[in-house]
Amino acid sequence: MSPAIPADCVLPAPAEELEIRSADGSRLHAEIHGQPGAPTVVLAHGWTCSTAFWAPVIHRLADRYRVVAYDQRGHGRSEVPPSRIRYSTRALAEDLCAVLTRTVPAGERAVLVGHSMGGMTVMAAAGRPEVVERTAAAVLVSTGAADLVAELRVLPEAVRSPRLRRFLHRQGLRSRLPLGPVGPVSRAALKYGTMGPGSAADRVEATARIVHACPTVVRARWAGVLDVLDVRAGLARLTVPTAVVVGTDDRLTPPVHAHRIVAALPDPQGLLLLPGVGHMAPIERPAEVAAEIDRLAAAHLPAAHRPSVQRSVTA
Repeated sequence: MSPAIPADCVLPAPAEELEIRSADGSRLHAEIHGQPGAPTVVLAHGWTCSTAFWAPVIHRLADRYRVVAYDQRGHGRSEVPPSRIRYSTRALAEDLCAVLTRTVPAGERAVLVGHSMGGMTVMAAAGRPEVVERTAAAVLVSTGAADLVAELRVLPEAVRSPRLRRFLHRQGLRSRLPLGPVGPVSRAALKYGTMGPGSAADRVEATARIVHACPTVVRARWAGVLDVLDVRAGLARLTVPTAVVVGTDDRLTPPVHAHRIVAALPDPQGLLLLPGVGHMAPIERPAEVAAEIDRLAAAHLPAAHRPSVQRSVTA
C-alpha cells in the first residue's frame, strides 16, 4: 500500500492561473498563490518536477508573500516542445523572462528561487534586462553551473574509474526508459538517487509521483541539455544578493557545486548546508528552505517581514 501524501505536499488552490507565451511561442502554465499586493517570490522548479514540487514551500510563504510558481516547458501543465531545438538553456532563460514580465509589475522586484534546473534557469537568465529590472535577490537550491555529469555521486564509490563513472552516469541521465507506475522498487531507487537516507516514506511518495508524471521524452531531452550544461557566464552576471542551499547528501548536485557557486557569485549571501538532506531539499526540509527565502526577502523586498521562524542549520 502506498503511503499517503503529506498535507503540505498538496498544492493549495491558486489565487490565479495564467497562460504565458515564451519568446518562441511555447505555452507556459503559471500559478499565483498567497497575498495580492504583497512582496513577490518567483519559484522555478527542477528537471522532471512541476509546480507541485513547491507545495511545501508555498504553504510556508503564502501568508505573507505573493508567490508565483510556473511549470518549466514540457513539465506539468506547460506545453511539451515539439522539437529538440526548443530544449536549451536559452529557452529556459526566455521562459523565465516571459514569466517575470507577466507576473512582476513594472517598477517592482521579486526574489527569484530556483531548484536544480530552476537554479540553472536563474543563472542562464542573469543579465537579461527583464531579469535585472525585476529581481531584488535570488536563492539557488540544490543546483550547479557546469560539470554536472563529472560530479554526480549516484554510483557507489566502488566504481573508481572517472571515465567509467562519467559514461555510466551519462547513460543513466539520458535514459529513455519509462519510469512506469510508482511502486516499492521505484520509490527505493528514487530515494537513493535523489533524497537523503532519513527521508520519510510519505515525502518519498510525494516526490515519486511528481517525477513519474514527467513525460519520458521531456525527461530525456532535458537530460541532453544538462549533460553539456555550462551557465558559468550567467552566474558571473547574477549581481543581486544571492544565497545558496544544498543538502550534504545530495548525489545529483553535490555540495562541491554550491561551494563553487558561492565563490563565483558577485554578491554571495551565505551557504546553507542541510545535514542528511538529498537533492530534493524543498520537499525534504521545506521549513529551512522557506526560512532562507524569507531571510532574503525580508532584507531586499519592501514591506517584507520575517515570521517567527528561525534558520535551524547554517554554514
